Amino acid sequence: MKRGFWVALGLGAGATGAIIASRWTRKQARRVAPQTLAREAKGGLMDLSKLVSESIQEGKRAMDEREAELRRGAGLDEAAPTDARPPAGAA
Repeated sequence: MKRGFWVALGLGAGATGAIIASRWTRKQARRVAPQTLAREAKGGLMDLSKLVSESIQEGKRAMDEREAELRRGAGLDEAAPTDARPPAGAA
């Protein structure tokens, strides 16, 4: 009777361990699957492109502010377009 109990307990523990180990192995295999890695890389690139875009916008805003400050300091007309070019024959 005692021997049967311990055999059954050992089989149950072994089966439980095997099931837990196989679930962990499948979970790890899904984590390193090519689709998962590609999705994570794409997400990282999207975050990077968003940061670069925001940095460029912030740089343009700061550039416009500095230009306006310099124009005010030099007494230039603020209403004049910033990209106005002199007429072709005026040079």
